[in-house]
Amino acid sequence: MAVMMVILGMAFGLCILSIALLKWNEVRYRKKGLPPGTMGWPVFGETTEFLKQGPGFMKNQRSRYGNFFKSHILGCPTIVSMDPEVNRYILVNEAKGLVPGYPQSMLDILGKSNIAAVHGSAHKYMRGALLSLISPTMIREQLLPKIDEFMRSHLSNWGNTVIDIQEKTKEMAFLSSLKQIAGSESAAIAKEFMPEFFKLVVGTLSLPINLPNTNYHRGFQARKNIVTLLRKLIDERRASGETKDDMLGFLMNTEENKYKLTDEEMIDLIITILYSGYETVSTTSMMAVKYLHDHPKALEEVMKEHMAIRERKKNPDDPIDIEDYKSMRFTRAVSWSKSKSPTASLSLKINKMMMNNCSVYLLN
Repeated sequence: MAVMMVILGMAFGLCILSIALLKWNEVRYRKKGLPPGTMGWPVFGETTEFLKQGPGFMKNQRSRYGNFFKSHILGCPTIVSMDPEVNRYILVNEAKGLVPGYPQSMLDILGKSNIAAVHGSAHKYMRGALLSLISPTMIREQLLPKIDEFMRSHLSNWGNTVIDIQEKTKEMAFLSSLKQIAGSESAAIAKEFMPEFFKLVVGTLSLPINLPNTNYHRGFQARKNIVTLLRKLIDERRASGETKDDMLGFLMNTEENKYKLTDEEMIDLIITILYSGYETVSTTSMMAVKYLHDHPKALEEVMKEHMAIRERKKNPDDPIDIEDYKSMRFTRAVSWSKSKSPTASLSLKINKMMMNNCSVYLLN
């Protein structure tokens, strides 16, 4: 009986302590001017709910508090904005002193020179270097032809087999980006690079606790391995003296490229490009397949539009060009982006990490 009373007393004490901690954390951030919301536990906040529910967590909070609410996720007290126009304004004006916050784990793992970690003139310079890789000329002459070539090859072995579309679109998004960056050498490094990159992605969405076997620790180690691979690639290219026709080649070409980046800046920019395009492209592609499957009439219209483009080609294997892309009105409306130009579409994907759903702004 005495033991039972002790256990009940301890349970009651833990309940009181838990309530007190939750209440203390709420009072701590109950400051004038902050939007409504919940902060969860000290240190951990609402990270567990956020990681378990994913987008559902943000939707639930928005239904309770509106487009602006406070929370505590990934080790950071934050204000979350789910208003696309506000997010667009903040991100477009980031170089002018408006600074959105990113989780510390993301900043640590993506590198101190990544576009999310620098501000002011440094942000403007890195942003210019990034946008130089997706200029209209680069899109027309480099990106579209290479994407077309890659997708033909990548999809060629999908026929007559059962595939996991989620895994395949993730693989496609990563390999396509790596091909743009490392060109002919991408195939040689992809097998070693890909598992490390997937660890890096998971690590950026974790509590910044650098202990063995944590996602953050694994992500940080994966970054080190990726940096080693990229440094080796850069050194080999310098030793050969050959200028490659890919993104890394353009960044290393100090004669044609006005943005002179250090090796560290180049590596962080490459990691940023891979990271920012990975989730958006893979998720969008996967959902496009799902919704086209669920809506046969839309699929029929897409096929009709693409067959019309193919019929205009002289040869069956001719790649798509910029005019073909512009003519894909229905395709872009239902499965990709409503942007009228590929430049804007690609720029938004790279520069607006998390913008379509939310942006987070640090409170401390």
